[in-house]
Order: sequence, then structure tokens, then C-alpha cells
Amino acid sequence: MSPPRLRPELWVKAILRLCATRDLPAFVVRKGDADAGAVLLKLNRLEHGSLVFSQTRDIDGNMRWIHATAAGTVTDAEAEGVIARHIDRDPDLWVVEIEDRLGRHPIDDWPLPPER
Repeated sequence: MSPPRLRPELWVKAILRLCATRDLPAFVVRKGDADAGAVLLKLNRLEHGSLVFSQTRDIDGNMRWIHATAAGTVTDAEAEGVIARHIDRDPDLWVVEIEDRLGRHPIDDWPLPPER
């Protein structure tokens, strides 16, 4: 039996809270189903481009973040295109956008992959 998982709504609230404690502007730009769907994280580095990360599970069931943008940093328009494609596949999807010119994220315990 797999361990119980947090609802997407709780993941989003945790991300927003972590951002608030680190003075990082974060917004829910798409509210999905509170009990279903995945969470995408858009790290908007403003004039330096954007990164999009998707939640996944490793072989042991631990949550990880992976690049949803194959090229790593992309333009904001390209990032929005990636998000739109994910929404087409998962209408329950949540999207959280963090704005930080330096590319900082609040998820120290949930490692994001290095920028490509």
C-alpha cells in the first residue's frame, strides 16, 4: 500500500507559505481541483526568462520536481505554452508562479533540478 499523499491544495498552500516566509512574490495563477491534479511551479526570473517545473514521484514514492521545459530557461511566452499543454492534458492542474530575478525558490527540502 502506498503512503497517503497530500492533496494538491495543501501543496499549493505550503508553497505560498514558504514563499511568504522568504519574501518571494508567489501567486496561484490557476486553481485546479482541491483533491486531484498535479502542481506546476513557474519560476519567473523576469527579464532572465522562466523555468517551469512539474511534480513527479521517484521509484520510492518521494516527491521530486523535474523540468517541464526541455530547454531549461525559456521566454515567458514559451513557459506559458508549456503550461497550456499541461492544462490540456490535466484540467485539474494547479499552477503557482514565483517571481524572483535571481531564480531563488523556497523549496529547499524539495530540490529542483539544476538549471540547464
